[in-house]
Amino acid sequence: MSPDPATANLVERARQTIEALGRRDFDAVLRVFASDAVYDASSSGVGTFEGAAAIRGFAEDWLASYQEYEGRLEENEDLGSGVTFTVALFYGRLRGSTARAQERWSYTALWDSGVVSRMIARADVDEARAAAERLAQERG
Repeated sequence: MSPDPATANLVERARQTIEALGRRDFDAVLRVFASDAVYDASSSGVGTFEGAAAIRGFAEDWLASYQEYEGRLEENEDLGSGVTFTVALFYGRLRGSTARAQERWSYTALWDSGVVSRMIARADVDEARAAAERLAQERG
């Protein structure tokens, strides 16, 4: 059975967004977000950012502290009902340091009309996966 083109498209767009973030291509990152999208990183204590300009500002500020930064996908799937779940491992080197940092984040994206209306970032991948699955069921 071949994958549903709409599903494959959302998964591919999520993959491209993670790669663009690693390249610091903020224009490409923001192409998937609605102009009034919400990026919720509150579980990490960072906060919630409303609107494309605020999301871009957060991403630029976050990556400004890194001399090098790249991402690699560990998981990327469509859970149905316009919900994708992505896990990415990021490697980087902070400015002025020789030490390397590693971050693992999950991203639950809610897609409406082909764009992300809300993205939830969490470090606890198991908790995030369970929440994303519940969200897909609720939206179904």
